[in-house]
Amino acid sequence: MRMTSKGQVTIPRHIREAAGFRPGTELEFVMDDAGTVRVRRQADQPENPALAAALGRLRGAASTTMTTDQIMALTRE
Repeated sequence: MRMTSKGQVTIPRHIREAAGFRPGTELEFVMDDAGTVRVRRQADQPENPALAAALGRLRGAASTTMTTDQIMALTRE
C-alpha cells in the first residue's frame, strides 16, 4: 500500500467491511510503544443529519380505524 503526497491511504474494501467503516465514519490512529499503528472507529460518532431527518419523518403515531386482525390480514395477503 502506498501513501499519497497528501498523506492518504486506501483501506481495502474487505477490511472496511469487516471493521464496519462506512463513509463518514470517524477514525482514530493509535501507535503503541513498538511503533504498531492501529486504526479504530471513534467511540463517539457524529450524528448523521440526513438519517436523523429520515427517521424523524417515519416516527409518529399511527391513526387508523382498522382492527389489529384487519391489519394482520392485509399484511398476509
